[in-house]
Amino acid sequence: MKNKNSFLINRIKGIGYASKGAWMLLKNEASIKVQVAIAILVTIAGFYFHISNVEWIMQTLTIAVVLSAEGLNSAIEEIADFIHPEQHSKIGYLKDIAAGAVFFTAIAAVIIAGIIYIPKL
Repeated sequence: MKNKNSFLINRIKGIGYASKGAWMLLKNEASIKVQVAIAILVTIAGFYFHISNVEWIMQTLTIAVVLSAEGLNSAIEEIADFIHPEQHSKIGYLKDIAAGAVFFTAIAAVIIAGIIYIPKL
């Protein structure tokens, strides 16, 4: 019985850590703030245009992927700066790659938003 309790307690603690991390991202990272503002706007647009269930699923998944990529990019940048605070070409390369991954998700998000909303305009 102890293992089941500690499993559940550890999952609850994990949710707490994740919530803290999400709050820290929202509080400290400008890029996340911009992406959350965009997410709020497209969510409002979804209600306004009465998008379908499939469109809601695509929009929600897209928002989650973009925010996740932004969060991972921020974590990579923080780790890189911690490991090597001075400017270094290899660290710059790693940070650029992480930013490129965010760029891919943002482009996909714009395409998905276009597929959903252009026909409604």
